[in-house]
Amino acid sequence: MARTLLMPYSRICDLWQLIFCDLRGGMGIRADENLLPVGALGPRTGLNQYFVHSVSPAMRGLERTVADIAPTDIPVLLVGESGTGKEIVALEIHRLSRRWKEAFVKCGCAGLSAEALGARLRCGDNVPEEEAASGGSLFLDEINHLEPSSQARLLNLLPDGGGVPSSGMLSVRVISSTTRNLEDEMRGGRFREELYYRINGVHLHLPPLRNRTEDIPSLLEFFFKKYASLFGRPEPDLTPSTMDLLLRHSWPGNIRELENVARKIVALGNEELATHDLAAGEAPKAPEPAAPPKISGNGRAPLRSLKETAKEASRTAERAMILSQLERTRWNRKRTARELQISYKALLYKLKQLGLDGTDRPDEQ
Repeated sequence: MARTLLMPYSRICDLWQLIFCDLRGGMGIRADENLLPVGALGPRTGLNQYFVHSVSPAMRGLERTVADIAPTDIPVLLVGESGTGKEIVALEIHRLSRRWKEAFVKCGCAGLSAEALGARLRCGDNVPEEEAASGGSLFLDEINHLEPSSQARLLNLLPDGGGVPSSGMLSVRVISSTTRNLEDEMRGGRFREELYYRINGVHLHLPPLRNRTEDIPSLLEFFFKKYASLFGRPEPDLTPSTMDLLLRHSWPGNIRELENVARKIVALGNEELATHDLAAGEAPKAPEPAAPPKISGNGRAPLRSLKETAKEASRTAERAMILSQLERTRWNRKRTARELQISYKALLYKLKQLGLDGTDRPDEQ
């Protein structure tokens, strides 16, 4: 059994603040932390302050599955892109399990030798029983990076689900994560088949953030509260245009990238400056180069001055930018003028100049 730490609840909260709010590691346990003490997750019936409940259909279904399987000891394999929150889901499974009073042990698998794996899990003939990783939940992070010799060592340590673990085996609930398809890794000879079936009791796929954009507002609210408290700053109130930008972004870094942006917004106190890089990536693409002029009957191309060519290219780019902004604001011309930083009268003039002043669009309020 893991050691029980007797400390005030306020001290436990401080401990969690240090663990989870480290700016280098993003949302999750720091790289140099691998053991959460008994009771560190707080009362079982209390809220998990690090798990943000979703509104998107994909994640709501996953949350229901987590609630169903958590009370059992069935191994869980969490699959998803980097930054999708696999560790936070693992913590939620532990919190809802029968082992919630025991330790949650995280083991990063990248580059671990068999000896280092045993030391990390405190397994070996000379390790006191009370220091062994047993009784709680074992989170094997990025198990796809585990070396072949370490895979064999882990296979010998993990219970096979056949009842009481044999001597030398870990008495733990096993939760693993991977960013790769382990079936492909098996076919390529990079992952042991026996180990795959040992850890894959239930397979849960975490969708990327771009497929669950409905959750972005609640995630932002969580991160704003977190960093406003850390930095002693007010919680930001985003403008509609910034929120629209964040909802349209593809988020290749998923929740981790969203957290970094939220942290920057709070720290700088200027959402436009903090999201400048995102806005630059969402800017309208440059217009396609004009087709070469057609050759006339005498074999010569009609002459055009550089000034005329530049003027036409500028008008094409201007038209594309105005159209893009109008579509984003659903043809609300007053809002479009504000976001383009020009007067409403100037926008109306440009619309007329570009032939975009049709009356079939709804007027703004």
